[in-house]
Amino acid sequence: MKIRTFKVEQWMNDWETRCRYNLAETCIDSLTVRELLALSGEDVGEYMKDLADTRLTYSHIEGSPELLAGIASLYENVNAEDIVPLHGAIGANHQVIMTLLEPGDNMVSVMPTYQQHYSIPESIGAEVRVLRLNPENRFLPDLEELRSLVDENTKMITINNPNNPSGSLIPAEEMQKIAEIARSVDAYVLCDEVYRGISEDGSYMPSIVDIYEKGISVGSMSKIYSLAGLRIGWFVSRDKELVRLARERRDYDTISCPVIDDKLAALALANKEAIYARNRAILLKNRRILDEWVNATEEVWYQKPVAGTTALVYYKKDMPSRDLCIGLLKSRGVMFTPGECFEMEGAVRIGYAFDSELLAEGLKLFGEYLKEI
Repeated sequence: MKIRTFKVEQWMNDWETRCRYNLAETCIDSLTVRELLALSGEDVGEYMKDLADTRLTYSHIEGSPELLAGIASLYENVNAEDIVPLHGAIGANHQVIMTLLEPGDNMVSVMPTYQQHYSIPESIGAEVRVLRLNPENRFLPDLEELRSLVDENTKMITINNPNNPSGSLIPAEEMQKIAEIARSVDAYVLCDEVYRGISEDGSYMPSIVDIYEKGISVGSMSKIYSLAGLRIGWFVSRDKELVRLARERRDYDTISCPVIDDKLAALALANKEAIYARNRAILLKNRRILDEWVNATEEVWYQKPVAGTTALVYYKKDMPSRDLCIGLLKSRGVMFTPGECFEMEGAVRIGYAFDSELLAEGLKLFGEYLKEI
């Protein structure tokens, strides 16, 4: 199989251990096991004693009852049989795409988005039709354009909500319209919802599976739950045939998720409100820091993010984004992700959901760099 280099992941591999200020990170400030236990009200000594007695077998092949209950609690009307646990959201996206798409199918992918959504389909011979998201439309899908891109051979529409890298959020009423367009051609909607869960006002964020009978929600413990080291992800769908087919494929590439990861993820999901409270405070504070910096810096502009952990910041310099980011890394030790990694130029992706002082200092150094070049 021939497949394009995964640009954003290769960029992270090349540079994230060589920077001083990592403003490319997309997870909310990662938790230690001790912090997770404290948020969950567990006694560290007692819990670790019990964990030490955990038998390192395959355990529950399709996910423990506790894990499945925790995942189901993230949706309105989801049962355990609608859930397929996998190795991170990256495993879940891959599983769905490889299960559903065949050579000769066509599918629609928004862009910018996570590269899995268009490069894997391309690699297996599916036709990828791109729906470009633009700052002028707040990085929301143009529904008329989407209608023009689908036909009777469209197998899937993939969206990313909240969007990575822009931080946009598709409102529920627009999600309903996307579902109507998909329903008109009997297509699935794969919605990468790895950044879903923490809204600005604390309200529930609707999922595609709440809206559409052939909707597919992908999530994980990585971004919103600050637990990327637990390689637990999942997809959820009420489409029974998709779930059956994916479970058959899963026997070939997953078998089961790690037993300790399953156990800690179930604990986190049982105590998700405590994690949400901690992480919402980080997001809101740092979103304000980023917004104040953008408004005070003449050399940049952006469409303010409303959800997720990332923003696209446009710069007013005639320079390729990769060159700008490498120059910034070498001169200031600050790491962003070039827009090039998302098939665009003139912008960088900034992750802002970690230490506030590091964020403020990194932005300050970026501002100084822009004045110099």
